[in-house]
Amino acid sequence: MDTPSTPVRIALVGYGSMGKELERLAPQYACTVEQIFTSKRPLSRTQASDMNFDVAIDFSLPGNVLDNVRFLAEHGKNVVLGTTGWIQHKDTLAAIVRENRSGLVWGTNFSVGVQIFSHLVRAAAEFAQRFDDYDVALHELHHTRKLDSPSGTALSLAALVQDALPRKTTLLPDTSHGRIAPEALHVSSTRVGETPGTHTFYLDSLPDTIELTHRARNRSGFAIGALRTARWLQGKQGMMEFSEVFPQLHI
Repeated sequence: MDTPSTPVRIALVGYGSMGKELERLAPQYACTVEQIFTSKRPLSRTQASDMNFDVAIDFSLPGNVLDNVRFLAEHGKNVVLGTTGWIQHKDTLAAIVRENRSGLVWGTNFSVGVQIFSHLVRAAAEFAQRFDDYDVALHELHHTRKLDSPSGTALSLAALVQDALPRKTTLLPDTSHGRIAPEALHVSSTRVGETPGTHTFYLDSLPDTIELTHRARNRSGFAIGALRTARWLQGKQGMMEFSEVFPQLHI
């Protein structure tokens, strides 16, 4: 593992399951957790002189993202944003990052495996475009505490599929209670127990079915990607999506 001589000082914004996994793995990836911000210790009440970290990693709540990023950017801190469910505010976030000359990497999923899976899904969708007797769909499965549905990862995969498969012009992200139009890409969701995350891409035809599945065994893959990104993001400016910077991380 390629590690820098000086550990990167990070702050955790949010301390749920992902926050705890980030804290556990940080030393293995040359990061030190200097501060942890929660609802009981809000980021917004922190004095600039007390912000003893280089990069913040935010896995908090969608409703907090704008305020968190604005506060951090105004105080000269770069952000790795793993929280999902805020994409409607993307332009506002980009403006905050630009105005403060800060850096932000966002992603619907920081897993290395999901990056590989995304390339496979796109390739499969390109084949489906050539063979129109194959229909396609996406399904995702997560734990019962997940707030957004479909998951941010599922929506990102759907965007890849629609780009590679132009005949899927509309997105159906809810349960269908009737026939589905041939131009609709169905993205369905299930919430059960403690499942970290499973995503499946289906190609179905009269003679056969093809299934591509990424199944997270735990949250370590997401944490490793976020920690590597935090190291990479030091001193950089601009708002970038994880898939853009992924090839530069040398994971």
